[in-house]
Amino acid sequence: MPILKAPRNPLVYLKAKHITSIEDPVRLLKLAADTKNLELGKLIHAHLIVTSADAFSNNIDVIQSNFLINLYAKCGQICIARQLFDCMPVRNVVSWSALMAGYLHNGLDLEVLGLFKRSMASVDDMCPNEFVLTTVVSSCSTSGRVQEGMQCHGYVLKSGLVFYQHVKNALIHMYSRLSDMEGAMSVFNTVQACDIFSYNSILNGLLEHGHLKEAMQVLSIMVSKRVKWDSVTYVTVFGICSSLGTLRLGLQVHCRMLKTDIECDAFVNSAIMNMYGKCGKLVNAAKIFECLLIRNVVSWTTIMAAHFQNGYFEEALNFFVNMKLEDITPNEYTFAVLLNSSASLSALRHGALLHACAEKSGFTDHMIVGNALINMYAKSGYIEAANEVFSDMTYRNSVTWNAMISGYSHHGLGKEALNVFRDMITAGDSPNYVTFVAVLSACAHLGLVQQGFYYLNQVMKQIGIEPGVEHYTCIVGLLSRAGLLDEAENYMRSVSAKWDVVAWRTLLNACYLHRNYGLGRRVAEIVVKMDPNDVGTYLLLSNMYAKARSWDGVMKIRKLMRERTIKKEPGVSWVEIKDTAHIFVSDDNSHPESRQIYEKVGELLIKIKQLGYVPDIAAVLHDVEDEQKEDYLSYHSEKLAIAYGLMKTPTEAPIRVIKNLRMCDDCHTAVKMISKLTNRVIIVRDANRFHHFKDGCCSCVDYW
Repeated sequence: MPILKAPRNPLVYLKAKHITSIEDPVRLLKLAADTKNLELGKLIHAHLIVTSADAFSNNIDVIQSNFLINLYAKCGQICIARQLFDCMPVRNVVSWSALMAGYLHNGLDLEVLGLFKRSMASVDDMCPNEFVLTTVVSSCSTSGRVQEGMQCHGYVLKSGLVFYQHVKNALIHMYSRLSDMEGAMSVFNTVQACDIFSYNSILNGLLEHGHLKEAMQVLSIMVSKRVKWDSVTYVTVFGICSSLGTLRLGLQVHCRMLKTDIECDAFVNSAIMNMYGKCGKLVNAAKIFECLLIRNVVSWTTIMAAHFQNGYFEEALNFFVNMKLEDITPNEYTFAVLLNSSASLSALRHGALLHACAEKSGFTDHMIVGNALINMYAKSGYIEAANEVFSDMTYRNSVTWNAMISGYSHHGLGKEALNVFRDMITAGDSPNYVTFVAVLSACAHLGLVQQGFYYLNQVMKQIGIEPGVEHYTCIVGLLSRAGLLDEAENYMRSVSAKWDVVAWRTLLNACYLHRNYGLGRRVAEIVVKMDPNDVGTYLLLSNMYAKARSWDGVMKIRKLMRERTIKKEPGVSWVEIKDTAHIFVSDDNSHPESRQIYEKVGELLIKIKQLGYVPDIAAVLHDVEDEQKEDYLSYHSEKLAIAYGLMKTPTEAPIRVIKNLRMCDDCHTAVKMISKLTNRVIIVRDANRFHHFKDGCCSCVDYW
């Protein structure tokens, strides 16, 4: 008998008729399965059909059949594997294990459970071994079968198979996938022997479900036991550093990795860049990206996300151009980052172009892209388009609902926001912390005091959501809008919340709008103590004094601002025409068409005065003649931007303007009149909210 050696071409066995022992076809079947060489496997199968009747015993037939099942399963021919299994006169536990593993790897998890529950014990009277249980537990994991998974765990405990490492790993992975981290930790702690897969599974599960404290405890155990990390470990640990925002730990982990022989693949490098990005070290992330010899879509998306997270929105968008130059195809996560960057810039045209690219690439059906589109359109002032995207989405999660509810709320469309919230409850989706911030904001806009308290005190309690300072701030806004300023102040003093500047500024703004200047000055003192550099507070105080014609008070505030080197940010507005953003500063003449723009503003002011517009000179922070005060008001940045939009856009197109500061009372009144005069929809987003002007009315109902 010749000595068998593995030739470079396995077909030599058949061509030279060298199959001379029982082991030969088995070895070839294993080789064909491992290399997924279906052609070779079929040749061996055919050879066995011809020779098996005379040459082999039943026991050998079982072994060969098991290898054939394994071959066809690994080559994606699971139906043939099942036919072979059903035709076997005698089966052993390996037969069942091979077929179950085949079903699992071909995504047919329920078939695995069906075989295990209905057939194995009753048909062949066999007890599952550790390999079968590992496969069954894994199928429970991927199919989300909680009860079956717990039943398998019980069987594993009774049979003692839990002490097999791969069974334990499968159980940890299953509980992590099924969001039962308590169960995963129980398995992890019960059986002491752990390999790197066990640690990776439990760390990843704890990270994904936000149990960062427990993840750090497991990490400490790994360090104390000197467990050798692999690349998966480093990716997970960098993810923990990112979630905690702990730069020091991230640097330590990075140094540890550099001292090892771990291969820095795209996933490891992306995890490091993500860590530095979330810890505010964008320069470090950029250096790593620049040093990469090979960049894939994960690398590009990570560096874009790092710039987005640190407020460099334009730079994030610019990376997309360079990415396309390197012929890298974006994925759904790339588009999500880019759309959210556009949302932060309120760059509607750019966002619409990205929408078209995502649709062309087939990514608009992905939930993460749909959510980003809703966010982009809502923040860019096109709430109708946001609603269209929302309505077309087949699947929605809490982020989807929150984006739509918040979008309507920020646009002052409280009724629509509450309708979406009711649809969310009807659909059976659970609202969360963020949802109720948007819902209470909508109640505040509509002045629904009782309904707001009902949501806060009853609905949130029923769902099990603990109210936070954001919710309490919404209640302050709700009481303030209803004119119940004393009640709002008492509420702030009675609720044991850690009130921040935003909450007190909400009350301060209400004092200004309701002309309660006495309370306003007291609240302003609190805000200034909390944040001495809050420019908005000084401006509101100045406006209060100006409204009351107390010029000494105005001068006092100005002097205080000079002493504290606090400067008022100049009012800037911009409007996007075609693919260009045109920026305007109050009384600015730098625009190439400034003369025509000023003429247009003058023309509009004359016409709206005929409709009853009277300049609100009381808001001017200068003790000068009324005529001069009117001049100060005439050429505010938003008036210039709106005039230019009217000049350059079709008569039926809405005009969208972004402003960096709060819109002044005079401009608000003037734009209402301009919308009526020109029969145009004008949308202005200021520092507080969106204003939708139409037919002489504003969506904020003159409260902002």
